Amino acid sequence: MSLPKTLAEDVAKNLVMVARLLDSEPEEAYAYSRVALRLASRVAAVREAAGFASYVTERYSEALTEFRASRRMTGSAELWPVMADCERGLGRPERALEMAGAPEVKQLDKAGQIEMRLVAAGARSDMEQFDAAVVTLECPELGSNSVQPWTARLRYAYAEALIGAGREDEARDWFAKAVEADQDGSTNAAERLAQLDGIEFVDTLDPEVEIDDEDDDEDESGIVVEVDDVDDEDGDAQFAQGDGEDYYEDDEEEDEEEGFSGPSAERPFLEPEDERD
Repeated sequence: MSLPKTLAEDVAKNLVMVARLLDSEPEEAYAYSRVALRLASRVAAVREAAGFASYVTERYSEALTEFRASRRMTGSAELWPVMADCERGLGRPERALEMAGAPEVKQLDKAGQIEMRLVAAGARSDMEQFDAAVVTLECPELGSNSVQPWTARLRYAYAEALIGAGREDEARDWFAKAVEADQDGSTNAAERLAQLDGIEFVDTLDPEVEIDDEDDDEDESGIVVEVDDVDDEDGDAQFAQGDGEDYYEDDEEEDEEEGFSGPSAERPFLEPEDERD
């Protein structure tokens, strides 16, 4: 839907602050998202931004409500994986697995399908079904020589599932492969690999860390390395079967009562300055 110019500018200002602060100051991003939501609750982009702000601050129930609303407005399945992950966050891994078997998954692009696979494997691990988590992640993309944006995270998740299944030697190999693919530091695969090798990283700039001057190189757990700073189609059978058709029914009446309905307005985050009631 279109908004009056002044209102649209105010909404845009808050949305861009959400985008800028989401990674560094998530609570502040959340606050801006609530202002935007109050100003334009019938705009799909606003509901989506509010959903992500709630998601990163672990307000999973709020996030799920916002993602459902955005999906109803746009008709897109793009948010399906993160919605399933919200179910995990709410302690409902079984429901996340049900979503992993829903028809909406077939509407996702390759990146979305990989994301759904990661969520499904996480749900299996939540239920301590580690062998099933391993099988869920076994797909052609896992061993592909082509490095994609999801490659490091896929290999990392596979290594963690192997650890859960008691296959530590294999896990070490896959953590090493995750390190090779992790060009932007999206995982802590290097640290996990070091842990398996008995290497301990020590931040020498941390005043709370005590370094033994007599033996800086070794301790009982293994090798100590001082550093100045450390930056913080085989698996398909494991996807649970579910039709996903009635997933929104329990939420639609709530949104209708709140007046959250109307046509969509698909638009990216715009440049804002401050908030306005």
